[in-house]
Amino acid sequence: MEQVYIFTLSALFLLAIFDLVVGVSNDAVNFLNSAFSSRAARLRTIMIVASIGVGIGAIFSNGMMEIAKKGIFNPEMFYFEELMVIFAAVMLADIVLLDFFNTMGLPTSTTISIVFELLGASVGVAFVKELKNKDRLLHVIDGIRAYINTDKVGQVILAIFASVFIAFVVGSFVQFITRIIFTFNFERRMRYFSGIVGGIALTALSYFLVIKGLSGLSFMHKEQLDWIDQHTGVLLGIFFVIFFLLGQLLYWCKVSIWRVVILSGTFALAMAFAGNDLVNFIGVPVAAWDSFQLWEAAGTPDHSLTMEELRENAQTPQLFLIIAGTLMILTIWFSKKALNVMQTEMKLSQQGGGKERFEATELSRGIVRFSVWVTSMIEALIPKRTLRYIHSRFEKPEEEKNDSIDKPAYDVIRAAINLVVSSSLIAVGTSLKLPLSTTYVTFMVAMGTSLADRAWGRESAVFRVAGVFNVIGGWFLTAGAAFVMGLGIAVILFYGEIYGLITMIFLVGYLVVRNAIAYRRKQRKEKEAQKKRFNKEDLITISGIMKLSSQNIAGAVQTIDELYREVIDNLAVENHKGLKACKKRAKALTSDIEDLKSDIYYFIRSIDDSSVTSSKFYILILDYLHSMSNSISFIADTSYTHVDNNHKKLKYNHIRNLKTISEKMQQQFQKILEILNVSMYSNSTTQLIKDVSSIKDEISELIEKQIRDIRTTESSPKNTKLYFSLLLETRVLIRSIINLMTLFKNFKDQFRTMTNEK
Repeated sequence: MEQVYIFTLSALFLLAIFDLVVGVSNDAVNFLNSAFSSRAARLRTIMIVASIGVGIGAIFSNGMMEIAKKGIFNPEMFYFEELMVIFAAVMLADIVLLDFFNTMGLPTSTTISIVFELLGASVGVAFVKELKNKDRLLHVIDGIRAYINTDKVGQVILAIFASVFIAFVVGSFVQFITRIIFTFNFERRMRYFSGIVGGIALTALSYFLVIKGLSGLSFMHKEQLDWIDQHTGVLLGIFFVIFFLLGQLLYWCKVSIWRVVILSGTFALAMAFAGNDLVNFIGVPVAAWDSFQLWEAAGTPDHSLTMEELRENAQTPQLFLIIAGTLMILTIWFSKKALNVMQTEMKLSQQGGGKERFEATELSRGIVRFSVWVTSMIEALIPKRTLRYIHSRFEKPEEEKNDSIDKPAYDVIRAAINLVVSSSLIAVGTSLKLPLSTTYVTFMVAMGTSLADRAWGRESAVFRVAGVFNVIGGWFLTAGAAFVMGLGIAVILFYGEIYGLITMIFLVGYLVVRNAIAYRRKQRKEKEAQKKRFNKEDLITISGIMKLSSQNIAGAVQTIDELYREVIDNLAVENHKGLKACKKRAKALTSDIEDLKSDIYYFIRSIDDSSVTSSKFYILILDYLHSMSNSISFIADTSYTHVDNNHKKLKYNHIRNLKTISEKMQQQFQKILEILNVSMYSNSTTQLIKDVSSIKDEISELIEKQIRDIRTTESSPKNTKLYFSLLLETRVLIRSIINLMTLFKNFKDQFRTMTNEK
């Protein structure tokens, strides 16, 4: 039996490594995002500062893992073998859950996940135990309450709602006041405010480190912490004076106090995260290790030893903390999923425009519509002079043309406020014994500051609000999913024993590997798509625009060529799966071209004055490409719907005609690619346009023939509708190709004439 538990412990510690990697990948956004988004320093510098904070926090952590031992369940109610089932279930569920959120790029709370997994697993084991002893379900449910620390669970649930609302409101208020004081042209005001900013911001961060950070470090004894608690006011006063003088000194040395605050806040949050949230990743295997040692020392059967001794505090071995700290640092540096999660928060809080990460929903539209109405009512009550003054404080400086694409998501003021407010709220929550989630607080503060900073304009508000609700919904999903998964896996392990554990380990491994492969494929596709997108330096000249346009046309033409042939071939054999794949690819093509159209603003701002005349050309190119993508998307969608609804197969002659058109179009598509590759635009393009036009004429003849056939022969209405739809939309597609190539030829000729004149 001892060998079984040794295997279980080994599995738990192995799972803890995976759990730590996926957990840190999600939580890294809490302390990295503000510095990353504002570009307060080089990426390497930010990572080094965060790594030092994580290393100190992990290595000097007090190692207290109470939440895993006694925070959620009452250990005296469980036997040793039952606790091992609970711990194994929690680790397995946590890996799957956090890896899912990382893959989706959504930040969630590792604290909430571990709490509800412990709750679910405990309830599952308690339910099985009570079911053996009770004959009525109500008695079973009533008996389960004795196994759970209901007061602690209630605190956690309350903290979810509290942290979301409080963080958003406080973040909005502080950012609004700060922006009123400093505006977006804050550099010239720092002559008078640098010392004050340093005094207030760095003192707040120091308070956070003292209250939240130092309390989690091993070298801090109870007497020292009590003394700090009694003299907090005096310490804060001393800190303010010191940091006030430091802030003024930094101004004289021409060092931005805002950047110092951001890096200090990054360090503080990273250290506190490692020192206090380490339990979320290694608390369970450490608790299992302690349980195993207690069982070995007792020398009693595993099914008769209750674990009340887990209520006693015990230090985690220093080796565990060092290994955990090392893995956390490595994850920060090398985890691509961590960057994916950061991108979500950055997109929702960025000051400028660009592609939005989330789609608008009816709920977000309704909230924005209501907010606009409320704002208009409030503004009607405020004196116009006051309104003009407030609006003037939010006026942004004119952007340089060349900085319109690669600028930071927001400025250093907002980044500093994000870190200072988050740290302060977490510190206050800790002092009041409220288990606030670091993830919830930092995210909602960032959302509140972005709202107050007017980053959520009329153009982006519906998308940002939808994104926030997606993330918040994910948080509640975390709690529910963690509970259900913990309960289900615990029941499986309880009855399956060692065989159930082995099966679940392989299942979890399979899911994680599959997600990793799917994520890498997605990233590869995004990289390929990114290569096709314009670079700022390539768009400032006419030749660069010509090159870009050629690439876009070639890529779209090749995709449309493949899709058209595949749609017709799959339609001929009623291949439902193949048509569904074509529909998905066509939608992706339309989305890619939409992204290019969304960047037109940045394109026009980036080009030099000599290339302004080419703007119309580029816009028309994108419009024709968009029309072509819409046509192929319609063809794919219509064909899929026909087969999906199990309508009659198209007639043989209809399929034959469509395949003939497909083959001829394929020939012309290949000619287009050859023209674009060798830059033979004049004569070759003229002949191409004639050949494509002949296909359009042929389609017109097929339409007339079908009209005659309907009058003389019996035909299916659905088949007729599909056939006409495909022919008509193919004509639209061909018309767009003709217009596009004509435009490209004319512009090329114009460009050649301009070059010769020079």
